[in-house]
Amino acid sequence: MTPKEAAGRRAAEYIESGMTVGLGTGSTTEWAIRALGERVAAGLTIKAIPTSEASAALARALDIELTTLAEVSSVDLTIDGADEVDPNLDLIKGLGGALLREKIVASITAHQIIVADPSKLVDQLGTKAPLPVEVVPWSHPLISRRLEERGLTPALRLQAPDTPFVTDNGNYVIDARFPEGIDDAHATEHWLNSLPGVVENGLFLSMTHLVIVGQDDGFCHLIN
Repeated sequence: MTPKEAAGRRAAEYIESGMTVGLGTGSTTEWAIRALGERVAAGLTIKAIPTSEASAALARALDIELTTLAEVSSVDLTIDGADEVDPNLDLIKGLGGALLREKIVASITAHQIIVADPSKLVDQLGTKAPLPVEVVPWSHPLISRRLEERGLTPALRLQAPDTPFVTDNGNYVIDARFPEGIDDAHATEHWLNSLPGVVENGLFLSMTHLVIVGQDDGFCHLIN
C-alpha cells in the first residue's frame, strides 16, 4: 500500500452515516473517495459535495449520493489533499486546479481532514510548491505584473504549449514562486485577494483540524 492510499483510506474511516461530506480533489483524495465508495456499497449513508468535476465523476461512478450548496449550508467533514503543510497545519493547495471550490467547501466545513504523503510537510509555506492564484482570464497580464513588483516569479499555468489551463470555473491560474518562502501567510493572502482580477488564492489558513500522513510501511502519522 502506498502512502497516498494509506492516508486516503484512513481518512475515510472518520465518516459516519448521516454526514454531509466534502470530497476534495487530487491523487491522495481519490483513494479516500474510493474507500468511501466501498463503505457506501456496504451500507454507509452520506451526501457529498465534490470540489471538482473530476471528484464528482468519480463519486457518481461509485454511487455516492451528491448534493449541492443550494441544498446544504454546512459540511460535517471534508477530506482533501494539500501541496504543502506547515507545522501550524496551514496549507498551500491548488496544484490540481480546484482551489476555489475547495476553499468554498472548506469555509463551511466543521472538521477538515487533510491527507498527504511525507513530501508535503514543510517548515515554511512556499519553499517547495508555488502558490496558485486563480484569476479572471482577462486580468492575468496585470496580476502577473503585480506579483513581479513584489519580487515573485509568476507563471501562467498551461495545459498545452500556448494554451492556458482553465479551471472548472472558467478561470486561469498563475503559479507564483516566492524566492525565500512566504514570511507572513495571512498578510500575503489579504494582499492577493485585494487585487482586482484575483478570484482566490491557494493559501488555506486556520482551516485544518487533522492531517493524516501516509507512510511507506502503510501506517499513518496523525498531526493535529
